[in-house]
Amino acid sequence: MSSHHLFRSREAATPLILAVCAGIGLLALGTQAQAGEQDAVQFSGTAALTSDYVWRGSSQTQGDPAVQIGFKAAAANGFYGSVWGSNVEFAPQTHASSEFDFTVGWAGKIADEWALDVNLLHYRYPSTTSDLNWTELNGTVTYRDNYWLSLGYSNEALGSKERGIYSQIGARFPVNDALRFEAAVGHYYLDDVYNDSYTHGQLSAIWAVKAPFELRLTAHATDSSAERIFGDSLAGSRIEAAVQASF
Repeated sequence: MSSHHLFRSREAATPLILAVCAGIGLLALGTQAQAGEQDAVQFSGTAALTSDYVWRGSSQTQGDPAVQIGFKAAAANGFYGSVWGSNVEFAPQTHASSEFDFTVGWAGKIADEWALDVNLLHYRYPSTTSDLNWTELNGTVTYRDNYWLSLGYSNEALGSKERGIYSQIGARFPVNDALRFEAAVGHYYLDDVYNDSYTHGQLSAIWAVKAPFELRLTAHATDSSAERIFGDSLAGSRIEAAVQASF
């Protein structure tokens, strides 16, 4: 889920044909299932409709809605692979209208109350005429399933040739089986890319309406540095509403 504001304009790009994403995901999962032990691999997926694709505090669709779908295959030993797709709105001259995120990693318990997730994430924009693709190494430590600290590192941050480091700390507050709140604060070190860095925060209310659906309402805010980097039409304060189904 990336951001390439260097290449953006306020004009909308072509919508994503999500059937392509679904086909790629299903093909990848089917291949893995045949190659490995089927009873040791779990398959899952998500589909979402959101009013705005917000990533690390800034809009990836210039405030427009997005349709998103993802598939994941996880082995019993903790290793997993996933593919996720969304429409995006970048500058028209790049022809970038779709994003696919390919991830391979390992997740599991490292102590009774501690869990670790380490993965390599590749952001890809197949329809673009520019070289926007980039890769990031990520790690997340979780305590009691409700508190987490994440770090991400790339030497080609946001499709550049420069280093970027992202950090986030967050917490989850369950109210009951159906309702929970989540809060997170992140800081993106982009001095090598933009000669600046920025901080953002988000607060979400998530309601599990009826399995497999849940509703999410999120308030996002960034500091003035993000507005200087990306523009106040993409950064700043915004509200995002989404409905998601898990399968």
